[in-house]
Amino acid sequence: MSLDLHADGRLDRAFMALADPVRREIIARLSRGPATVNELAEPFEISKQAVSKHIQVLEHAGLVTRSRDAQRRPVHLDAGALERLTAWIDGYRLIHEAQFRRLDALLGSLTNTDTGASDAGTTESKEKEQ
Repeated sequence: MSLDLHADGRLDRAFMALADPVRREIIARLSRGPATVNELAEPFEISKQAVSKHIQVLEHAGLVTRSRDAQRRPVHLDAGALERLTAWIDGYRLIHEAQFRRLDALLGSLTNTDTGASDAGTTESKEKEQ
């Protein structure tokens, strides 16, 4: 599972952007629909300028876009970007799930072998007692 260098840069920027709790909150809010900077700033005890800088980081990472609606400049979540991150994570999750299934199968076969050996030993002991 390899990505080209351009994709790696986008991936790095996206994960760095999501490392901040304020930006994650902004993403969560935008998942319910577009919002202005003023609307996004409401729940935070930081300035609108700080929220605007967080939005710029998210925009640079390709996670959000801005549009123009007369005087409003709503911010929109780019769901496709989140889907690409999820697909990248899922690729590794599937690899590890396959490894765990193989480990489970191996442990299951070892348990069955041990149970069979224990049953055989118990049978031999009973035969000697008789």
